[in-house]
Amino acid sequence: MTNFETIEQPKLQWAAQWLKDIKGSYINGEWLTTGPATISSINPANGSVVGAYYEATTNDVDTAIVSARQALTNSDWKTISKKQRAKIMHQIAGLIYEHQAELATLEALDNGKLYSEAYNDDVQECAELFEYYAGWTDKYYAENNPVNGDFLSVTTVDPIGVCAQIVPFNFPLQMACLKMAPALSMGNTLLLKPSNKTSFSAIRLFEIIAEANILPAGTINLILGKSKLGSHMSTHAGVDKLSFTGSTNVGKQLVRDSADSNLKPVTLELGGKSPNILFADYAKRDEAIEKSFYALFTHKAEKCSSPTRLFVEKSIYNEVVEKMAAFADAYKLGDPFDPSSDQGAQISTEHMESILGYIESGIEQGARVAAGGYRDIEGENVHGCFVRPTIMADVTNDMKIAQEEIFGPVLCVIPFETEEEVIAQANDTIYGLGAGLWTADMSRAHRVANQLEAGMVFVNKYGCYDFASPFGGVKQSGWGKEYAIHSLAAFTKKRAIWFAY
Repeated sequence: MTNFETIEQPKLQWAAQWLKDIKGSYINGEWLTTGPATISSINPANGSVVGAYYEATTNDVDTAIVSARQALTNSDWKTISKKQRAKIMHQIAGLIYEHQAELATLEALDNGKLYSEAYNDDVQECAELFEYYAGWTDKYYAENNPVNGDFLSVTTVDPIGVCAQIVPFNFPLQMACLKMAPALSMGNTLLLKPSNKTSFSAIRLFEIIAEANILPAGTINLILGKSKLGSHMSTHAGVDKLSFTGSTNVGKQLVRDSADSNLKPVTLELGGKSPNILFADYAKRDEAIEKSFYALFTHKAEKCSSPTRLFVEKSIYNEVVEKMAAFADAYKLGDPFDPSSDQGAQISTEHMESILGYIESGIEQGARVAAGGYRDIEGENVHGCFVRPTIMADVTNDMKIAQEEIFGPVLCVIPFETEEEVIAQANDTIYGLGAGLWTADMSRAHRVANQLEAGMVFVNKYGCYDFASPFGGVKQSGWGKEYAIHSLAAFTKKRAIWFAY
């Protein structure tokens, strides 16, 4: 529940007027005002049509790639100073702050998440990402290599080139800025393809940047449409770098696409089934339960790094299940623009039905529903894609609900007896994005954290994120890291130069 008096009011009337016009892709500094087909976005909270846009063609993608190449090699963007590049990025951050309520309103309409989540978390972070990476434009140093002999060997750092960036529906604008900001800070040009379900916040961002006239034509391009366009980008030899956030299966296909074309480097942020371990010795148990609950169920649990498997020591298992269920039962589902709502709607009817199917699968395999487990159709929710926060108790780690990514508000609570047992079960997954543990024993904390197969491990507070710390997983959770200096490495290429004395 959020007090809207502490944040800017949503711009619903403005959005209704803005969404009346059919939108289009943005290529080489121009908006496409026609197309072979239109795609409508559905508000998952009530089933109404949010708006529509023209779907781009593969020829449009080809044109965008050519324009990005020209901007990279022939425009002012190539010769602009690092200080000026940083200034432009700060300007973009300022524009995002200025239009924060507009962007958050579009995000909530399109995605179904709470307006307060979109405003405070997503859009706020978008601006901060551009500010953070603006500071990196002149700080990513080349190297003086300590080679033997009468030589000077230096390593230069150059933009990697034309970058194709494909982002998912769950954090549409935040994921877009997470890829755009480091790419631009290193002097690249780009094509961004948002999810066909959640494109309007990206359209508005490109619109306000275009209106400010601060980037050469072709520097940034927006491609609107379905997944076939992302596949076309991944196979295109004119693309130098591919960055993708989404499902593991699609990520694998994009790797194959890259290998079959020009072997472009690929960064992948994929799925997760993150373990979260609560040991009985942790004295602040209620705090651990509460924080673990919100770490999963905010943003309607459509988060890849969510702690979806809660391993609880047997001596406190029943207590934890009961308290988790109480949190779930108290949650109010409803209109994302209602300050009293605690959870918005899942992204689509298809996704909602998939989540409900997983719950049924868990019941069939012997799990017990301690809270939730059904579609919420109370009052105005009747036409929306609302799934009650669901606590599945008595889960075993080999069940389908414990092994496959549900990407929704379902928590699997699994009992354990020994440290060795829980480490083995925590690692028994194809994924390795996040992991958490709660213990008062710091020796155990170090011992367990060092054995968990995850790209990020959180001790006594699940979900610590900062631009200065890398985000990314191991195993089938992805390739590469985002945030911090690691994003810059993904968007640059290095050249070793030798000088003989």
